[in-house]
Amino acid sequence: MTDRDESLEIIQRELTAFARRARAAAARMHPQLSLVSYALLAHLEDSDGCRPSDLAEQFLLNKSTISRQVATLEDLGLVERRPDPRDQRAHILHLTAHGRGALEQVSDHRRTAFQERLGDWDADDLARFAGYLRRYNARP
Repeated sequence: MTDRDESLEIIQRELTAFARRARAAAARMHPQLSLVSYALLAHLEDSDGCRPSDLAEQFLLNKSTISRQVATLEDLGLVERRPDPRDQRAHILHLTAHGRGALEQVSDHRRTAFQERLGDWDADDLARFAGYLRRYNARP
């Protein structure tokens, strides 16, 4: 095995561990909340609301999957539907105050966890790591 192959295996393993922590963060937010639901909530916050069809396109999911996820989020009081001012037949999904609060709580927890994990890294290491992550995530 080459050094490159070994490095790629380590990266894959470590990103998988990172994803497990992300799923755990979603579960801390609400036991019925999946990582997909958490990602949908974060996207709704970033976009200040959007149509369900936009969520399906953004996350490459079919509309029925989005519909089930949104129904769960509505049942939990995290998301609400509002009429689309451009098309009264459609609706826009928005976070409720409860949804914003839940996301803020998870964000605070996540921020604390990152500070603890990266607390002994110097500024140059943090800047390199941030640059690598940005570069990695910029690829489709």
